[in-house]
Amino acid sequence: MGEKSIFEKLFEINVNEHIEKKDGLVYLSWPYAWAEVKKKFPDATYKIRLFGERQLPYVFDENVGYMVFTEVTIDGLTHMMWLPVLNSANKALKAEGYTYDTKFRKDILVEPATMFDINKALMRCLVKNLAMFGLGLYIYSGEDLPEIETEKISAKDATILKNVVKHFDEPDKLYAMLLKKYNVSSFKELTVKQRVEILEGLNQLERNHEIKSDDRIYDPRGAEGQAEAESLPN
Repeated sequence: MGEKSIFEKLFEINVNEHIEKKDGLVYLSWPYAWAEVKKKFPDATYKIRLFGERQLPYVFDENVGYMVFTEVTIDGLTHMMWLPVLNSANKALKAEGYTYDTKFRKDILVEPATMFDINKALMRCLVKNLAMFGLGLYIYSGEDLPEIETEKISAKDATILKNVVKHFDEPDKLYAMLLKKYNVSSFKELTVKQRVEILEGLNQLERNHEIKSDDRIYDPRGAEGQAEAESLPN
């Protein structure tokens, strides 16, 4: 298997323990996001775009508000990202305060933008910029876990999985079917995610057909997605 791309290396990272949810939106901690990128790509850099004679870190229009921009470069590849400066209700912040109405309330005040708001938007823009390289991109589409997971299972886990298959009727046929489905020559070539999928399917098959009901198949979502065996055939 060839070298993973930048996107694959970053997209397969599970960032769920480092996200915050506020007002229905999901935010990834910028210190964590930057640390993860630097661990895998030590030469990665980012830049805040500056504008005008005063070299301000934003573009401003009195009608629509502020916009900030960042650039990230990893292994010679650069992506730019932008983000409006918003309040907690996702209303654009401007130089002066203003009010707006909803069907539930009237005259809701939006405070003027401050440098604190600009700084917060810049760091969120950086996180969004890193997502363009793959890190945490799946949370922007509302997914719970990244869909790319290329880490192979261990030889021990492959053996455990094969022993689980032996619990079933026609195990050789089932084993061959699974190899064909995942286009591998042995369970050792499976990814961690594929192993979880197989164990979930086997659990469902056991429930449907009551196969060897005295022997429990294993919970595929143990620590870090690894299945733990409760009993194994001799």
